[in-house]
Amino acid sequence: MDDGIILRADVYRPVKEGRYPVILTYGPYGKGLAFQEGYPRQWKVMTEAHPDVTEGSTNKYQNWETVDPEKWVPYEYVCVRVDSRGTGRSPGYINPFSKRETKDFYECIEWAGVQPWSNGKVGLLGISYYAMNQWQVAALQPPHLAAICPWEGASDFYRDATHHGGILSTFWSTWYEPQVLAVQHGVGERGSINKNTGELVAGPDTLSEEELAKNRTDLDHDIVTRPLINDEYYEERKVDWSKVTVPLLSAANWGGLGLHARGNFEGYKRAASKQKWLEVHGLEHWTHFYTQYGVELQRRFFDYFLKNEEGDWKEQPPVLLQVRTVDGQFIERKEKEWPLARTQWTKLYLDPESMSLSKDKIPSEGKVQYEAFGDGVTFLTPPFEQETEITGPMAAKLFVSSSTVDADLFLVARLFDPKGNEILFNGAMDPRTPLSQGWLRASHRKLDPVESTDYQPYHTHDEKQPLVPNEVYELDIEIWPTCIIIPPDYRLGLTIRGSDYKNCEKGTKFHGKDMTGSGAFWHDDERDRPREIFDNIISLHAGGGRDSYLLVPIIPKSI
Repeated sequence: MDDGIILRADVYRPVKEGRYPVILTYGPYGKGLAFQEGYPRQWKVMTEAHPDVTEGSTNKYQNWETVDPEKWVPYEYVCVRVDSRGTGRSPGYINPFSKRETKDFYECIEWAGVQPWSNGKVGLLGISYYAMNQWQVAALQPPHLAAICPWEGASDFYRDATHHGGILSTFWSTWYEPQVLAVQHGVGERGSINKNTGELVAGPDTLSEEELAKNRTDLDHDIVTRPLINDEYYEERKVDWSKVTVPLLSAANWGGLGLHARGNFEGYKRAASKQKWLEVHGLEHWTHFYTQYGVELQRRFFDYFLKNEEGDWKEQPPVLLQVRTVDGQFIERKEKEWPLARTQWTKLYLDPESMSLSKDKIPSEGKVQYEAFGDGVTFLTPPFEQETEITGPMAAKLFVSSSTVDADLFLVARLFDPKGNEILFNGAMDPRTPLSQGWLRASHRKLDPVESTDYQPYHTHDEKQPLVPNEVYELDIEIWPTCIIIPPDYRLGLTIRGSDYKNCEKGTKFHGKDMTGSGAFWHDDERDRPREIFDNIISLHAGGGRDSYLLVPIIPKSI
């Protein structure tokens, strides 16, 4: 790197001498840690349900959230995996998504672009962390960067990742130690061994705990102490969309609530790239990256931009949706834009008296109260009379008062069958995921008038505006994009709560903590949510001119 530090990479390339396009990743999970060893539960779930993942490969080079070289090198690609600064085999100071990391990434791209085995065209392809940093480095416009494919990765570090609606997500403090610090450079002999090389995954040095602590940022402190976005910490992690001009394929997940969805929709919409595509699928966030469906899609994209092979990519629609159904199946459909131009934006008004969602405004004023740390309140539509598709972003307008100087609103879009049972979906992380979710801290209600639309309120998060207890405030709340074909006699529901949604007491665990419907994206840190403020009584006001509503994107059937 430009400061003299050495970052280490694994390079997989064809046996035949020549110049080939490069698929590159830069990240913190340890390039020598086998997927099967580091993430055995996820590997088991994926390969048992999708045997095509393991077909055609020995799988001994499988690595968490990066490509399998055996699925790419035979097709005349070079695969390069770089351990990011301070992780795996690369020494240095860990500071996720920092300006230093992004500069490193830039230099890795430029290094790969001029090697004797490179044709000068570098593509980026990876999941989550390996997708998030693609948005950042693309804005620096490395000369040898030819195309990117961010697969389920946040693009706004504050809104998508650390603070949902201004509410702190504790995912990052849960994630950091078991997934990054476990392979910090210097763990050495206390860590894993790369079975292909016999090298220490997080070596070769073995440092003391004190030395390790000096070589990393305190990520929990970094995030907890920065509740507003007007801070240089977020500024250096911000993407300048006007400079993201590289061809891109953005892949989102309907069930990626909390990290693996919003950023891909936003990246697709905001990037200045003239050549850009959006694909949206379901299931776990790692699954389709490795299935035949995902690999073929990725390869067709990179063949076109890294090899100049025309193939059939010119026929690829701008938007490819895997439309979700209640039985867990998907229907592939080609579209021209996002959100869909034919969307019928429909307001469903909250009726506190009947606890229903109505297409008609509610004439008389009413209210309903709930305890913030209880189950909240749920409003339901009448049973749908005919099959109805909802696809796109959602939003809500609520008139709210609080018994204290603030309130956290947790909104959950839900679907219920004719017997009243909730339909749950296999999400990006949690196998019991609702239709969608949205969040807002009432003191963060300030809107950006330029960025906001009716279907997507955009909050500035640059100042705190406390409430006067028991006064009514108008709040506009973003609900992340969703997709479902609703059968007749089913009901759509909106639950409004003051804490994280739960559909079970015990769920699949994420590093020892139960995922009970909201994935690994909890909002339960009392430093951010002191009980004397947020364990409050919240009143929802509706009717009589206070038109509280849920805005839903209804898609008419094609003629």
